[in-house]
Amino acid sequence: MAASAFVAPTAVLIGDVEIGPDASVFYGCVLRGDVNRIVVGARANIQDNAVLHVDRDADCVLGEDVTVGHGALVHACRVGDGVMVGMTSTLLSRSSVGAGALIAAGAVVLEGQEIPERALAAGVPAKVRRELSAEESGAFIPHAGRYVDLAREHADLGPGLSLDEVRF
Repeated sequence: MAASAFVAPTAVLIGDVEIGPDASVFYGCVLRGDVNRIVVGARANIQDNAVLHVDRDADCVLGEDVTVGHGALVHACRVGDGVMVGMTSTLLSRSSVGAGALIAAGAVVLEGQEIPERALAAGVPAKVRRELSAEESGAFIPHAGRYVDLAREHADLGPGLSLDEVRF
C-alpha cells in the first residue's frame, strides 16, 4: 500500500491487494484478493460498502482516478482511467470498462461485456446509451481529486474522533 493511501479502519483488505498513491478505501469496503490480485490505481476512491473481488483466472484492476460508488460490486474485471462506477452498480467477471466511461447507478455490466471509452452505460443489463462529451468525461478526474482531499481529512481524524468537521 502506498504511504499516501487511505484505508478506513473498518475496511477489510485480504490477500494480494495493491493500493496506489493517494487512493482511498472508505468505511465498510471489502477488497478480497484471496485467489488473485486486486490493483487500485493512483487517486482512485472506493466508497463505503463497495466490494472488490477476483476469480482464479481473472484479477481486478482499477486505473487511475477511478471512482467506485457506495455499495458497488466490482468482480474480476478491468476498469480504465477516469471511470465513474455508480452507486450499487455491478461489474461482473472479465468485463471491461474503457477510460472516461460512466457506469450509471444500479447498472449491471454482464460477464465479459466491454464498455467503450467515454460511454454512458445504464440499465440491467447495462447498455451503452450514448457517448459522453470530453467535458462530461473529464469531470470525473476532479471528482476523484476531491476524494483525495477528503481521504486526507479522514486520515487526520484518527480513531475515535468526531467526523463533524469533515466537509466534502
